[in-house]
Amino acid sequence: MKTLLFLTTTLFVTLLIFCPPVHLNALEQKQITLWEKGAPNALGTEEKDKPHITVWFPNKDKATDVAVVVCPGGGYGGLALDHEGKQIGEWFCSFGVTAIILEYRHRGKGYGHPNPLLDVQRAIRTVRFNAQDWGIDPLKIGVMGFSAGGHLASTAGTHFDLAKEPTDEIDKMSCRPDFMILCYPVILFDARFTHRGSQNNLIGSDAPKELIDYYSNEKQVTEKTPPTFIYFTNEDKAVPAENGVEFYLALRRANVPAELHIYQKGAHGQGLAKGKPGNETWTELCKIWLINNGFLKK
Repeated sequence: MKTLLFLTTTLFVTLLIFCPPVHLNALEQKQITLWEKGAPNALGTEEKDKPHITVWFPNKDKATDVAVVVCPGGGYGGLALDHEGKQIGEWFCSFGVTAIILEYRHRGKGYGHPNPLLDVQRAIRTVRFNAQDWGIDPLKIGVMGFSAGGHLASTAGTHFDLAKEPTDEIDKMSCRPDFMILCYPVILFDARFTHRGSQNNLIGSDAPKELIDYYSNEKQVTEKTPPTFIYFTNEDKAVPAENGVEFYLALRRANVPAELHIYQKGAHGQGLAKGKPGNETWTELCKIWLINNGFLKK
């Protein structure tokens, strides 16, 4: 009996060493460079010059036909790829939504206007181009952003058209998102409640009025702007809630379906706000909003 127990234990340890356990719930990921032949306005050929997306596919038993391009924040000078990227991908996959984390160009990589917008537009087009292969409804592709990434997402939702000179089949796809999810987004430019760091990193401190107005997205809302979910906190000092209020009112005036939540407590940059009483409910409210607007099923 002792000999049998020894052999069984030895075999188990051997299997653990040479055959690591399979994680059945691991999420499939796919990284895609947005422009294989080089991004427009690229300053070089290093990795920082190659904007890309990481596609997070939900497990097949949960998969829906909804996808969201996620723009992490970082003041247009960096990217918060963990709590506004990786964690968001995991959250979306938990209820069957395909998440596409966008690593767009920014000032920290030497880039400003118009490159972040070109990158998010290309990301949306890429998802739409691959929709059938990825099991996605081409009319259920949203965009989400946090802080400066929220500004980029709101720019995608207010500045969309067909590529002026399509370079390939992807460029022929529409870059209009079907919905927006904006989390403590920068919206206002050249205003009392502007996040100056984001504005300066994107367009410079001496930008002409025409460019400032172009990126003041509350001024760019039309009836074609997609339905929008917005969340803020009242205590946010970095990007005050007035950014969300002004954008919500512009959506309301244009008769665009919109929902705004402002929590009393909480600082800037909470991401999912896990463990923060009250604030963490925004994720469930967002899911309900997606259901109420016909993007997700109950």
